Amino acid sequence: MRSPHMSRRTFIKSLGLAAVAAMVPVKLRAGDAKPPNIVVIYADDLGYGDVSCYGATKVKTPNIDGFAAQGLRFTNAHSPSATCTPSRYAMLTGEYAWRRKGTGIARGDARMIIQPGRTTLPLIMQRAGYKTGAIGKWHLGLGAQGRELDWNTEITPGPLDIGFDYCFLIPATGDRVPCVYMENRRVVGLDPKDPIRVSFGKPIGDEPTGKDHPELLKMHPSHGHNQTIINGISRIGYMSGGKTARWVDEDMADTITGKAKDFIEKHKDRPFFLYFSTHDIHVPRMPHPRFAGKSGLGPRGDAIVQFDFCTGEILKTLDRLNLSENTLVIFTSDNGPVVDDGYKDQAVEKLSGHKPSGPLRGGKYSAFDAGTRVPFIVRWPGRVKEGLSDALVCQIDFMASLAALIGRKLAPEDAPDSFDILAALLGKSPTGRDHLVEHARVLSLIKGQWKYIEPGKGPKVNKNTNTELGLDRQPQLYNLKNDLGEKHNVASEHPEIVRELAGLLKKIRDDGRTRPYR
Repeated sequence: MRSPHMSRRTFIKSLGLAAVAAMVPVKLRAGDAKPPNIVVIYADDLGYGDVSCYGATKVKTPNIDGFAAQGLRFTNAHSPSATCTPSRYAMLTGEYAWRRKGTGIARGDARMIIQPGRTTLPLIMQRAGYKTGAIGKWHLGLGAQGRELDWNTEITPGPLDIGFDYCFLIPATGDRVPCVYMENRRVVGLDPKDPIRVSFGKPIGDEPTGKDHPELLKMHPSHGHNQTIINGISRIGYMSGGKTARWVDEDMADTITGKAKDFIEKHKDRPFFLYFSTHDIHVPRMPHPRFAGKSGLGPRGDAIVQFDFCTGEILKTLDRLNLSENTLVIFTSDNGPVVDDGYKDQAVEKLSGHKPSGPLRGGKYSAFDAGTRVPFIVRWPGRVKEGLSDALVCQIDFMASLAALIGRKLAPEDAPDSFDILAALLGKSPTGRDHLVEHARVLSLIKGQWKYIEPGKGPKVNKNTNTELGLDRQPQLYNLKNDLGEKHNVASEHPEIVRELAGLLKKIRDDGRTRPYR
């Protein structure tokens, strides 16, 4: 916190100096045979309290727990946003998504959000000689802006145009059409005689919808999600055709995990970067029958058990190929948890005392900390210090930190909000970021023990998900050191801190960047 004798201008200027001071140089060892492989395991909607190494007692995650015991577990780590698309955008570009229009939750037919030509995390890896792969949920749009998206031909631009050598994608999310996989530029298994048509406006074709034919559903919607029925589940949007290409939800986790294992196997003899973006535990939660009923918490808990299995499969593959010692693995989630997010899957009824947010307030969509404070574990045997860290870290820093790890220099215009916090990620420094902007319907700012939430209009609770959104017409200030659950707004007791943090947030907005030019 600022000294009472420090001017506001000096206080704000010191933030950049503090951030630079935290960047302890970390280099590869001279004797290293080759640069490390890098694997990012990115969960979907996994909450701070959803895994047992973070305190969950009602659901068991032995593979994640074992992984955490071998690495460094962070307690103050954040996704860039409280929702999926903006978190993924920020992680891959190093730029806060709220700076760019069109980075909200993407429709199933959204056009490519990250434009070819800009420097991205995979592009940095590719330029350094890595083979790069994106497998699993994409949800960052496909195809050129201003052009009709035709699912029956090669689709470009896509991940291959921003630094990935290979991709096998769930184009958007499981609850949105089109319900097909894409490999590189084409839909997998498509019969050209049965072309795909997609609409997010008016109905197309003669496919039944959940709204008109609920008797055909094996899982019913709780709100929305009542349009075209695919695999007995109604979705957001309308789809016709592509019957041979449609996925089976229950096989999704096995399918993408198999592709990830194949990628590792294929590239085991050279450095690789794998972005493995799972769909668990996002809706619709349809775990494979061998996981159904295993958690006792309904499909949501079963999906957590399935996700733990998938994580274990990736780690076992690294072990089997003798790659673990030279592979940096980062495990985290795109945002916080949500229980009822559109389907009647008994997630609420079968919580049985499980607390997806752990000790935190809010969840997915929320400005409170459970929206972005997520599980975050780093493992690199012999190189990452095992244990616990309370350093403030964020996925937006992957770009600058991993570039530093492999000796790549960022251009001044690259990754405008990404800091090199590699020393914190490897456990060589207890200090991470100096400050962090959290993104939900309004922006929040964390600095030290303080969290400021800017004023915002709107409902206090999402009526569909029953999530506290953290909106208030008055500024909010919380002392996270003493009040991790954000129960006591102390803005009126510390008006000087509110002014300072509000001023800093304005400066961050106005400057268009936070990473110092170097």
